[in-house]
Amino acid sequence: MAEIHRSRIEQLRNAMRRNGIDAYLIPTGDFHNSEYAAGHFHTREFFSGFTGSAGTLLVTGEEAFLWTDGRYYIQAAAELEGSGIALMKMGETGVPSVREYLGQNMKEGSVIGFDGRCVPCAEGMALEELMKERGACLKTDLDLADGIWSGRPPLPCNPVMILDDDCVGEEIGSKLERLREEVRDKGASVYIDSRLDAIMWLLNLRGSDVECNPVALCHILVDERNVYLFIQEGEITGELRAYAALHRISLLPYEDFESFLSVYDYKGNVLYSPDSLSYGVCQAASRAVLKTKGGYRLISAQSPLEKLKSVKNATELANLRGCYKRDSAALCRFIKWVTEETASGSKDREPLTESSAAAYLDHLRSELPGYVELSFATISAYGPNAAMMHYEAVPGVSDAELRPEGMLLVDSGGQYLTGTTDVTRTIALGPVTDQMKKHYTLTAVSNLQLMGAVFMDGCTGMNLDILAREPLWKECLDYKCGTGHGIGFFLNVHESPPSIRWKVFPGRKDEPLEPGMIVSDEPGVYLEGEYGIRIETILEVVLRKENEWGRFLSFEPLTLVPFDRKLIDVRYLTPETKELLNEYHMRVFAEIAPLLDEEGRNWLREQTMPL
Repeated sequence: MAEIHRSRIEQLRNAMRRNGIDAYLIPTGDFHNSEYAAGHFHTREFFSGFTGSAGTLLVTGEEAFLWTDGRYYIQAAAELEGSGIALMKMGETGVPSVREYLGQNMKEGSVIGFDGRCVPCAEGMALEELMKERGACLKTDLDLADGIWSGRPPLPCNPVMILDDDCVGEEIGSKLERLREEVRDKGASVYIDSRLDAIMWLLNLRGSDVECNPVALCHILVDERNVYLFIQEGEITGELRAYAALHRISLLPYEDFESFLSVYDYKGNVLYSPDSLSYGVCQAASRAVLKTKGGYRLISAQSPLEKLKSVKNATELANLRGCYKRDSAALCRFIKWVTEETASGSKDREPLTESSAAAYLDHLRSELPGYVELSFATISAYGPNAAMMHYEAVPGVSDAELRPEGMLLVDSGGQYLTGTTDVTRTIALGPVTDQMKKHYTLTAVSNLQLMGAVFMDGCTGMNLDILAREPLWKECLDYKCGTGHGIGFFLNVHESPPSIRWKVFPGRKDEPLEPGMIVSDEPGVYLEGEYGIRIETILEVVLRKENEWGRFLSFEPLTLVPFDRKLIDVRYLTPETKELLNEYHMRVFAEIAPLLDEEGRNWLREQTMPL
């Protein structure tokens, strides 16, 4: 495979020379700055062989580099081996960012190329400013993969669905009025957006254009009276046409968004988020607004929709609580099954592997009410494979046999009409070492301390991250990712703005946590070549108490799956975290046991016995 990717890189360099390009940038995203993109947009993977969900490839006339974050260091090193592409570990000491590298190496007259439709507006504008300082320039209207990638998948196109109000809890008119009020408050009368989950949430629509993400490819323009939705013809059903007519939504061709911006009759300023639009769309909007006679301007701000959709309403929360109970019960059935199957070692069946275990869990989820699809490909990682945070077993390539020893890490989730789930548990399949127990217990303490937090209204995730990291930092251990992310309602499994982390990202504004937000709590320990441990519990932010000192918030767990008592070493539990664990296990049994059969209830009773 390495030779294939070396050949593709050389073909790309030939295309660069024909177009006068000195360095070509290939990000991971699509036209919408999505975290996960459809196959048509897997250009970085096509050229590099790196399959992770985050990374940027930069190719020059002589060199090639792949930037990715700490979740993928091990995976990227393995997948890039022999390709001639150097791994750039983002955030590591001495490793320049993409921008820093270009600033240091591009000379006057250099040309940097990329597909402006696939680069976020903020990133494109920063590169534009940097290249001006260096006397270099950008060429952003070329998708060089088109002449190289034979058999490239077409743009996905599938009919959209309309969600009932009793599912989402707020009708479209109310959402549009709340958006328009936010737009007016920021001094604008027009709003444009390309972020798929935001548009789906606003219009109470869902799609199936991106695997594991119930979204449809589209763009939107909203003014004081109208909504213009740019969507592929094949997405439009008769039901959608009637729905659109009822709510003053004009359905326009997906590919016409940029040209529409140039002819639209602007009556005021235009609000946009540089995180929600591509550089290409930003450039088109900027040119169009500058030509208006009213002296209107573009106003850059965080998308109001990001905050609005992150605070779930009462209907969404009720649906999510029920959804997580059923999902947790399915995971309990899986843990019981996988531990018993591995221990039995029957010679009458095929050996149990990472992928066959994942398939069984996926099957259990598929039988739950309202199931639509997985929320991401199930991570079933045994032994050393679990040290790769986003490992995926592939039969015939990497698919370890499960044995009655060591640990299995399973990170999984589902998309249901009643919510999106995400959960990780690490499971002992047999004897484990004292070090494994210590690291698992420290991870459990980290998880429990955050789960049990009480904090003031106004705190962000950065105020709370230390609760999860402190037990590990005391042992000079860390995990190279955030502690928590937001989660959508039958939408993206990673949803902004909620975030729990300690690192500061320049230019990023952290929103305070609010009642109704849903966040993950997922500390871990990852030892390359040995094992990986992660415990992920999904939490609902709730109002705990309001008194003369202010409003106090806390978390309620939505995930109700036991920790593995076989991996707990009580020497590393504090009295407080021991009590938190026992209380959590009592709740797990009380709420999940009624969803299991008698054998399952007996198993769960053993797993949740007080320490």
